[in-house]
Amino acid sequence: MASQNSYHIEVRHDGLHKYRVIRSSDRAVVEQLAQYQLRAWDEMWKKRLAAEEQKRQRDTAALEREAKKAIATEQTREAQSILRELDETLLRTLSVDDRIDWQTLKDYKPFPTARPSPPPLLELPQEPKPGDARYRAQFTLIERLIASKRERRVAETKERFRHDREQWQRKVEEIQRENRRRHEEYKRALAEWERSRQAFLKEQQQRNDAIDTRRRQYEAKHPEAIVDYCSLVLSNSHYPDFFPQEFEMDYNPNSKLLVVEYALPAPGQIPTDKEIKYIQSQDKFVKVKASASEANDRYDSLLYQVCLRTIHELFEADVVDALEGAVFNGWVRSTDPATGLEKNACILSVQCGKVEFSHIDLRKVNPKSCFKALKGVGSAALHMLTAVASVATFDKADRRFVSSREVAEGLDETVNLAAMDWEDFEHLIREVFEQEFTSTGGEVKVTRASRDRGVDAVAFDPDPIRGGKIIIQAKRYTNVVDVSAVRDLYGTVLNEGATKGILVTTADYGADAYEFARGKPLTLLNGSNLLHLIEKHGHKAKIDLREAKEVLTRKETV
Repeated sequence: MASQNSYHIEVRHDGLHKYRVIRSSDRAVVEQLAQYQLRAWDEMWKKRLAAEEQKRQRDTAALEREAKKAIATEQTREAQSILRELDETLLRTLSVDDRIDWQTLKDYKPFPTARPSPPPLLELPQEPKPGDARYRAQFTLIERLIASKRERRVAETKERFRHDREQWQRKVEEIQRENRRRHEEYKRALAEWERSRQAFLKEQQQRNDAIDTRRRQYEAKHPEAIVDYCSLVLSNSHYPDFFPQEFEMDYNPNSKLLVVEYALPAPGQIPTDKEIKYIQSQDKFVKVKASASEANDRYDSLLYQVCLRTIHELFEADVVDALEGAVFNGWVRSTDPATGLEKNACILSVQCGKVEFSHIDLRKVNPKSCFKALKGVGSAALHMLTAVASVATFDKADRRFVSSREVAEGLDETVNLAAMDWEDFEHLIREVFEQEFTSTGGEVKVTRASRDRGVDAVAFDPDPIRGGKIIIQAKRYTNVVDVSAVRDLYGTVLNEGATKGILVTTADYGADAYEFARGKPLTLLNGSNLLHLIEKHGHKAKIDLREAKEVLTRKETV
C-alpha cells in the first residue's frame, strides 16, 4: 500500500461546517489541493448565501396571501428538485468528464500588489532675469533730473534682483532635495515591489512545477500520486451540501487495487420535504414529508448510487490504467439509539474489477440489484445502519503499531502471568491471538506501550462474514475487573469502527461487567480462559493472584 504522507493540511469551512485533512508527501501539492478545496467550498458558500438572500427577498415580498401561495408552489418545486437530484445521483455523473485537467490545479493569479507609481515631482520656480520688468528701473521726473537719486533707484533695483535670485536659488535647492528624496523613496518602493513580485512568481512557479511533477509521477504510476489524483477526482464530484464528502483511500501498486473508505450521510441528514402547502385559513405554511417507507427506500437507493457513482468516477478518470479494481467501503457516523453513544459503522462494502464494471450500463441499472450482482456486502435495509465486515480493508499501517517481540517461548509452568511485566504481558496477548487468527489469514498488531490504557492490540480478520477489525485490550490485574473497563472497551470499539472487542485479564470480571457486555460485540476472557488459550497453542503458564500481589508489592517498595 502507499506509504504514509509526510505533509498534511486541515482545511475547514465554518459556514458549511466542512472539514477535511489533505495529505501528500509533497508539501506544494498539499497546499495546492488545500487551496483548490477551499475555493470550491467558497463557491458553494456563495451560492448558499445567494439562495438565502433570494429566499429572504421572496419572504419580504410575500405580503399578500396570493403571493404566499406562489411561495409555497416555488418551495414545493425546490423540494421536489432536491429529491429528484437525490434520486438521480448516479445518472448525474454520467454526463460529466471525471478526468482531471492538471492545468486547472495551477495558480496563474497575477501579483496582487499594484506597481508603485512614480511620485509627482515639484516644479521649479521661474528663474529671475535681469531684463524682467521687475528689475528695470523706473525713474520719476526728479530722479531723471538728479543723478544721485537716479543712481539710488538703479542700486535698489539691482538689490531687488540679487535678493530675489538668492531666494530663487534657495527654493530651487529645496525643491531639488525634495524631488531627489521622492525619487529615492520611489526607487526603494519599486525595488521592494519587484523583490516581492519575483518571490511571489517564484513560489507560484514552484507550486505549478510541483503540480507538473505530480502529473509526471501520476503518469509513471507512483502510488502516492495515484492516491492524490483519485482524491482530487472524488473532491470534484458535486453532491448536496449535507453530504460529508469525506474519504480516505489507499492504493496497492502490486494488485492495482484502490481501497476507498467513504463517509456517507446518516438517514436523518437526508431531506424528506416533498411538498409545501399554504393554509390560507391559518395563514401558515405546512410541510408535507415523505412517508417513513419512502424516505427509507430513498436513503437505501442513494447509498447504492453513491457507491456505484464513486467507482464509476474513479475508473473513468483513470487515464493511465493504474486501477484494475476498486473497493468501496461506505461508513456512516450516527448515534446508537440503544446507548446514546456515537458510532461509526461500515454498512456496505463492494469490490469490483475495472473491466467487469465497464460492461455495466449505469443508465439502465437498478442500483441495489447492480450492487448485489457485484457481490457487494450490506444488509437488506441500509437505513438500519447494520455494520458489516469490509470485503477488503484499508491499509493497516497504523502509527500506533510497534514491532512485536516473542514472549510465549519463554513460558513454563513456573511463570505467573499475573506477575509479568505489564508490557511483556501485552506482547504475550498479541502473540497468542496472532496464533489464533493466523489459521484464517488474519494478523494481529500490538500498539505502543499503553500500560492498560486504550488499544493494546488490533486484529484484522479477513473473514467476510464474522471478520473485520477487532480491538484487543489486555488487563494484567490481580483484582476483579471493574465494569468501567468494559464500558471503555465498548466505547473504543465504536470509536475505532471495529466489529468486535476482546478484553483479556489474568483475574476475573464482576456480574455487572458480564451484564453490560451481554448483547454487545464484546468478549470477556478471564484468567482461566487465558490459560486455556495459551495451552491450546502449546504453551504452559500459571496464574496465582496471591503470589502476584506479593511480587508486585515488593517491586513497588524497591
